[in-house]
Amino acid sequence: MYICLQMDFSKVKGVKKHHFFHVCRCTFWFLVGALLATFLIVNLSLLVFQRVYSETVYPGIIINNVNFGGKTKEEVKAYFSNKNEEIKDTVFVFESEVGTATVSAKAINFGYDTNLMADQAFLIGRSNNLISNISLITQAYVNGVFLSPSYTFSDTKLQEILSPLILNIDKKPIDALFNFENGRVTAFKPSENGRAVDFEELKNDLKLKSSSVLSLRRTQAVTFKVPVKILEPKISTEKVNNLGIKELIGSGTSLFQHSIPGRIFNVTLAAARLNGILVAPGQVFSFNDALGDVSAFTGYKQAYIIKDGKTVLGDGGGVCQVSTTLFRAILNSGLPVVERTAHAYRVGYYEQDSLPGLDATVYGPSPDLKFKNDTKNHILIQTAVDPSILRLTFYLYGTKDGRETTITTPVILSQTAPPPPAYQDDPTLPKGEIKQVDFAAWGANVYFTRQVVNNGKVLISEKFTSNYRPWQDIFLRGTKE
Repeated sequence: MYICLQMDFSKVKGVKKHHFFHVCRCTFWFLVGALLATFLIVNLSLLVFQRVYSETVYPGIIINNVNFGGKTKEEVKAYFSNKNEEIKDTVFVFESEVGTATVSAKAINFGYDTNLMADQAFLIGRSNNLISNISLITQAYVNGVFLSPSYTFSDTKLQEILSPLILNIDKKPIDALFNFENGRVTAFKPSENGRAVDFEELKNDLKLKSSSVLSLRRTQAVTFKVPVKILEPKISTEKVNNLGIKELIGSGTSLFQHSIPGRIFNVTLAAARLNGILVAPGQVFSFNDALGDVSAFTGYKQAYIIKDGKTVLGDGGGVCQVSTTLFRAILNSGLPVVERTAHAYRVGYYEQDSLPGLDATVYGPSPDLKFKNDTKNHILIQTAVDPSILRLTFYLYGTKDGRETTITTPVILSQTAPPPPAYQDDPTLPKGEIKQVDFAAWGANVYFTRQVVNNGKVLISEKFTSNYRPWQDIFLRGTKE
């Protein structure tokens, strides 16, 4: 009896198991059928949907809050082309330190990128990925797909219009040059940063303002600051020397126009011989010692000089032009002047670009022009002559230490009229020929002051006085038979 009951229980258990598997199979095939049916329905619907919108943008594609569903690509283009037409006369003003350039929106093809926006709107839901297409079409239909507007302008036309500004702004960097031989600098050129219009940044600025420009729907003026980027040299001044010579600390100039050829030669020669001299920290520089002998033996030509109250030909005439120019550079650099002597009378050359009182006479061994290098670095003396306008320039290079120099305008306290013209016989000129070699100058008492301050501390406070006696017109009268 027990065995029979056990066998009946096993039969029941087998029936239930068979029924479970049957239900699972039915459910599986039902789901497969449902999925296939859904897939077929979705595909059929998609095919119908795509056919209906085969030439137009799918519903729910939105750009700038405008729904372009059902619009053709050409209609999308036309819409944004009209927007571009509304702002075609908008003016872009590009400002820089060297000038301004003005251009209309139309001239650089500025506006919406109509082709790109039409293509983007039309291609939503039209990729090779079926699942992605269905997802995007559904999303657009239900919630909308929002596309950001695209803007464009012609880089080529913009660069062409800005080319005059670019030419004036762009500057290549200059590598440093420093050759040092036998205690003297034989070649020196400080490094200089270059600069260039940052066209990429300018284009980004233009793109950033595109939305606001196009949204106003009216003609307007939009101003841009032309961005400039700094171009660093490959070799900086700091890399080529360890003497602390890296920047200009001061300069001085003078003109010597109307000089005779011999005087021009002497000025150029003396300036060249002072070019490249180094002045060590704490050293007192002597003009006479640095220049050396001034005579025909050292290459100087004869030019008119004042000797014993007369204008005569002498070796090295014009050297005082060089000392005067260096004196001005020393003053502007804020360096201590140890020795300086003014000329006995006002020389016209030194007042071509300056008031009286800013000159310095030299004649070996005395008077001399001296200054002290009271900085912590070497000072390099550089000279340059511009033959086209007969201008001499002294450049003093070193390291700036924060000192600031204030020089007052020369004050003329009193003046004395020049005496009558003087005539001097000259056996080198043909008899009867008259040649003017000096020009009348008023006598004057002149002074100016200079103050040099560093971090609020007065380093130098001094007064320079010049007492010029009156000078007459001087003519050479030829006596040569």
